[in-house]
Amino acid sequence: MVDAVVVGAGLAGVSALYHLRRQGIRVLVLEASDGIGGTWYHNRYPGARCDIESLDYSYSFSEELQQDWHWSERYASQQEILAYVQHVVDRFDLRKDIELNARVVSAVFDETDGRWAVRTENGQQFSAKYCLLATGVLSAAQVPQIRGTESFQGRSYHTADWPTEGVDLSGDRVGVIGTGSSGTQLIPLVAEQAAHLYVFQRTPNFVMPAQNRPMDPDLERHWKEHYPELRKKARATRNGHNQISNPLRGKDVSPEERRAEFERRWELGGLYMMRAFADILTDPEVNAEAGDFAREKIRQIVDDPATAEALMPPRELALGTKRLCSGTNYYETYNRDNVTLVNLREAPIEAVTPTGIRTADGSEYELDVIVYATGFDAMTGSFLRIDVRGRGGLSLREKWQHGPRTYLGVMTHGFPNLFILAGPQTPSVFSNMVNQAEIHVEWVNECIAHLEKNEIDTIEANEDAENAWVDHVNELASRTLYAQSRNSWFWGANTPGKPRVFMPYVGGIDRYLQKLGEVVAHGYEGFTLRSRQLARA
Repeated sequence: MVDAVVVGAGLAGVSALYHLRRQGIRVLVLEASDGIGGTWYHNRYPGARCDIESLDYSYSFSEELQQDWHWSERYASQQEILAYVQHVVDRFDLRKDIELNARVVSAVFDETDGRWAVRTENGQQFSAKYCLLATGVLSAAQVPQIRGTESFQGRSYHTADWPTEGVDLSGDRVGVIGTGSSGTQLIPLVAEQAAHLYVFQRTPNFVMPAQNRPMDPDLERHWKEHYPELRKKARATRNGHNQISNPLRGKDVSPEERRAEFERRWELGGLYMMRAFADILTDPEVNAEAGDFAREKIRQIVDDPATAEALMPPRELALGTKRLCSGTNYYETYNRDNVTLVNLREAPIEAVTPTGIRTADGSEYELDVIVYATGFDAMTGSFLRIDVRGRGGLSLREKWQHGPRTYLGVMTHGFPNLFILAGPQTPSVFSNMVNQAEIHVEWVNECIAHLEKNEIDTIEANEDAENAWVDHVNELASRTLYAQSRNSWFWGANTPGKPRVFMPYVGGIDRYLQKLGEVVAHGYEGFTLRSRQLARA
């Protein structure tokens, strides 16, 4: 028996363990896989890399850790981030409270004793007053339902579960399905190994040059001298990091000035284009101009005009309304003789065959390896793959059958003492995920301390507050270009049968953090706190 069970040993789960244990809470972290690190443990594919600067994408809870750790690149690779998380676990002696190979299959709230009964796939059972779901919004791999998949006689891999020992593709004919964030990072490196690479692309996305480089010693020194101010600054921004944002609206400046700003953002690289102007996601004309700028860059980079045209996102796709990709030499890769782009908008995949892939126009592509870079059942998938049941046996799957319903993204009505970390209806994927995870963990940690100090048994989101928050999330999204581009995983569009509901919160880290603080200041407004001892008295 423990006080709290944390499901998942990724960035949020590790942070939760650190904070809760420091206040004397007995914590057990249950991790499904055989390693610590969450998304950064599984996404080991070649080229996997963060799109937030390393110095920002790190924990802030220890000044010594901030000063001691050295990042080797501007944008850390998967290997380096994983090494960092494992270093944190060992440095703070957290490993002893983490159980690996413990996939949670159910979590059931017992109304009699006010505790959560958590059961793993291997039959272990745990009882805890608090249950924290730190399962991640980009962790449940999305495997496409393509006819004949099981018949393929070659090797198949998914980017979200890449073999630990790596994959040698030398001399192979390789097909990569998918050109989202994973695919665009993977493809240039596969092209360097494979005898021939076929890229199967349905809807092209915008890919910004990462402009990655070795860590600048002067920049690192500056950060380490000013970490407190920089962390504070990050939490006062919409996206929770220190990337330079332009407060001007695109319409406030001349066409020449807009062009110059877009060029500057292209050179800064990565996600900086999303902060070129304050209205880039609300003004369709400004956004269209940014999109045209990126399309022009594609024409300049890709030698073959037909290939360049096929790589250009359609005009109806506003820049940034599908996750903006950050890559290295992505468009340049299509100038290689051993790379072929297969345009699935013209001829969709009809079937996987024993020897490769057949498209609807009858073309057959003979392959030795198929790589599925098809992403995730994003935002809700990892939470709903667990049988979570609250009061009266209500299942989370039933509660969320028409889309996630939460209050502040941290709790859902009908599920007392169940906390959700960095999940749907929070800034999550629109922010620095480490910062977002820490914000949630700090709030939950403070909440549990309050409950324990005041001998309160349960906290639960009120239904009215939940409804108001869901309406608020949807209303803010409706003011943006996201509302016009619903063919993305932000809306659940990549998962068959999933309701088309906008799932992240676009209000920003600054606004969200202010709301969390106000709720606490008003005595956990919107929540019901109960004590069975007082009820019996």
